[in-house]
Amino acid sequence: MPFIIGTAGHIDHGKTSLVKALTGTDTDRLKEEKERGISIELGFAHLDLPDGTRAGVIDVPGHERFIRTMVAGSHGVDLVLFTVAADDGVMPQTVEHLEILHLLGVMRAAFVLTKIDLATAARAAEVTTEIERLAAGTSLEGAPVVPCSSVTGQGLDRLLTAIADGLRRIDRTPPAGYFRLPVDRAFVLHGHGLIITGTALEGEVRAGDRLRSLPGGQVFRVRSVQVHGEAVDRATWGQRVALNLAGQERPAIERGHVLCDEHLTMTSDRFDAIVEVRPTATVPIRNHQRVRVHMGTAERLGKAIVLAHEAIEPGQSAFCQISVTDSLLALRGDRFIVRDETAQRTLGGGIVLHPWPRVHRRGDPTLEARLQALRSTEPGALAERFLDEQPEFATPLSPLYHFLNLRAEETRERVAGHDAIVRLSEDDDLLYSTARKWRVLQTAVVNALRAFHAGRPLEPGADIEAVREQLPIPAAARAFRAFVAQLERDGLVAREGNLLRLPGHRVALRSEEQDVADRLRALLARTPMAPPGVRQMAVDMGLDEGRLLQVLRVLERDRIVVRVGGDLYFLRESIDAVTRALREQFTETDDITPAMFRDRFQTTRKYAIPLLEHLDREGVTIRMGDTRRLRRWQRSPAASGRSSSG
Repeated sequence: MPFIIGTAGHIDHGKTSLVKALTGTDTDRLKEEKERGISIELGFAHLDLPDGTRAGVIDVPGHERFIRTMVAGSHGVDLVLFTVAADDGVMPQTVEHLEILHLLGVMRAAFVLTKIDLATAARAAEVTTEIERLAAGTSLEGAPVVPCSSVTGQGLDRLLTAIADGLRRIDRTPPAGYFRLPVDRAFVLHGHGLIITGTALEGEVRAGDRLRSLPGGQVFRVRSVQVHGEAVDRATWGQRVALNLAGQERPAIERGHVLCDEHLTMTSDRFDAIVEVRPTATVPIRNHQRVRVHMGTAERLGKAIVLAHEAIEPGQSAFCQISVTDSLLALRGDRFIVRDETAQRTLGGGIVLHPWPRVHRRGDPTLEARLQALRSTEPGALAERFLDEQPEFATPLSPLYHFLNLRAEETRERVAGHDAIVRLSEDDDLLYSTARKWRVLQTAVVNALRAFHAGRPLEPGADIEAVREQLPIPAAARAFRAFVAQLERDGLVAREGNLLRLPGHRVALRSEEQDVADRLRALLARTPMAPPGVRQMAVDMGLDEGRLLQVLRVLERDRIVVRVGGDLYFLRESIDAVTRALREQFTETDDITPAMFRDRFQTTRKYAIPLLEHLDREGVTIRMGDTRRLRRWQRSPAASGRSSSG
């Protein structure tokens, strides 16, 4: 299992000297650090333990001005070497660093009582008591205190034993999400190109992989991978990783960005979280307070909206919605630190519960319960909650695995057996909804069709898009198609083309409509090759035009009339008579002009042109410039006057 060891502690309490004594590496690499004798930037080394374990080491600065750098280096730390100088004792940054590590969820530590060669035994015992008192009530309570001197080497062997013992006690399962690496350094190396380094939080990376930088979305190809300065085939979560990237000529990537698998695309400018204010804090976090948010290696200005309370007092926890000025990659379970706007003090920290929540109404009586439900660790229940609160009826797989912070294939497996989650499939794309949403839409569709049939009994069905527009929950067209297909399989609706109807619906003319139909047929038969338009028929028959159209559509469906274009309807028998006459008079090689057609059937151009265009669509004729010819058709033996035996 890979491990990361971090340092922490007040400035000049011997962090860098301790790392050098343990690893042989001086992590102060900058000229300014050498001149001033203090760490300014993150330093990196690796430690080989007697049992063969190799761990990455991150040395952080201790000055209060560099807290942002300390936080950036402390994410992903498995065990911390927390230094407290025996001569100085507990100092301000001792307290602040300890609170930050607690809020980041660091569970293992060795408190290193440094500079033991400069203090009496009584003083060392006094500072040890201070450390134990300070650690009480934090995630590092009970960690061993090891007196050491980086100058004389006193206690280093005991410290190595404590480190090995602490690492052995760590029991973690591999994170299930896609590869993520918060960038802590990015630079161009002559002859190699872009180099980035960071601590991998999840997944693994290999040469040839394509990675996305978020925010921004730039995509890079991994040329090579190094761990602890050595080339490797792959690097994995929990390791210090250096990547040589190929991509855009002038990449905009820096500390605060995250390199991640291409599957990850969504960033957050607002997220829900549970936020804790430590008892040592001197001030609360107040509602709508402007703050600085540190997540991974990123720092953002933002605002803390305290939900259901006016403030989070020291020693308390509460739900918050955090909004940030510039988006960042935040996923469920990510920890963050909250500092005041002026970067003078650490206020608290928290854990992301929902990376893309809606804006909440603080008076919503269901808000507290909904936020509590987000603390669940059961993927099925979380997925149901997420899907049910989405504004759309169905959600693609991508937002779902983003929310759960799982890989796509594991997301499918985890939600497959959850009864309250419904899976739809359309064109090989997976869509997910909830049983509650399904019931709401099923009821809405059935009721809409029932109302449609009651109001328009002569219509064969409602337009599918018109039904979709009436839904109480918005549904994308492809999701609604998949939904309707399942309703068809369940026998709840029937679909014919773009029309939906209830399975039991049949169009049948009642006596009064049958009377209208008979009158219509008689009217069309009076002038079979020059029928009146719909409006004129309505006037002639003294009927409402809408009612007349309903009856016409029924007759059209029953193949009694034919709509040839616009509002022109002909009797089917009239169209059939025209077709027979054309085939009796003309051959496939004869030209038929509109004038010839008009004269042959004693009509006008107003009717001749729509009739010819209808015959084109029906495959009786084919247009060739300004003329038509009969399409070739297969005569039956009876029509050709020959027997089947020849």
